[in-house]
Amino acid sequence: MSIKYIASCQLPTPFGTFTMHGFEDSNTGKEHVALSMGDIANGQPVLARMHSECLTGDALFSLRCDCGFQLEEALRSVAEHQHGVVLYLRQEGRGIGLLNKVRAYHLQDQGADTVEANEQLGFGADMRNYSMCQPMLEHLGVKEIRLMTNNPRKVNAITEAGVNVTERVTIEVGRNPHNHNYLNTKASKLGHYLTHQDDL
Repeated sequence: MSIKYIASCQLPTPFGTFTMHGFEDSNTGKEHVALSMGDIANGQPVLARMHSECLTGDALFSLRCDCGFQLEEALRSVAEHQHGVVLYLRQEGRGIGLLNKVRAYHLQDQGADTVEANEQLGFGADMRNYSMCQPMLEHLGVKEIRLMTNNPRKVNAITEAGVNVTERVTIEVGRNPHNHNYLNTKASKLGHYLTHQDDL
C-alpha cells in the first residue's frame, strides 16, 4: 500500500479541537492529513469532506474561488455534529500544481474561464486523484461517509476509489462578485449543484 500512516496529534482550532492524523503517499511523496472529531469508527456513516489543497483560498483568503469558505464550513459542520472527518489532500489547482494554477489564473485574468484556462495549459478540467482516500479512511475505521460536496463527479470518483458514499451533503458557501463567474462555470461545465445568483 502506498499510503502510510505517520502519527496523530491534537489540533485546537476556532471551531473545536480535532485529532490530526498524518499520512504519506510513497508513490507521489505527497503528505496528506485527516482532521477527525468524535468516534468515527462506530460503523455509522460519517460526515466527511475530501478537500483538495488550495493555498490561495485556504491560506491567503482569496475571493476568486470558494475553497477556503468550504474548508471552514466543513470544519464548522464537523464541530457542530461533534462527529466527522475532513481529509486535506495535497493536490493544488485541481491537480495541476501551484505554479500552473498561477498561470491558469493569469489566463482567467485575460478572459478565459476556469475550464478554458486549464485546457489552454494542456491539462484536463480536473486532474485530481482520490485513490488515497480509501486507505486513509480505512486506517481511521470509517466504513461509510456522508460526503460534503456540490460536485457529482467527486461523488463518482470517490466511490470508484473504493469509498462507500451514502449521501451527498450540500456545502454551498462563499459566493461573491469575484467568484460569481467561476461558480457558474463549475455549474454549467462541470455539473456542480450550485444556485445561480445572477444579481451579483
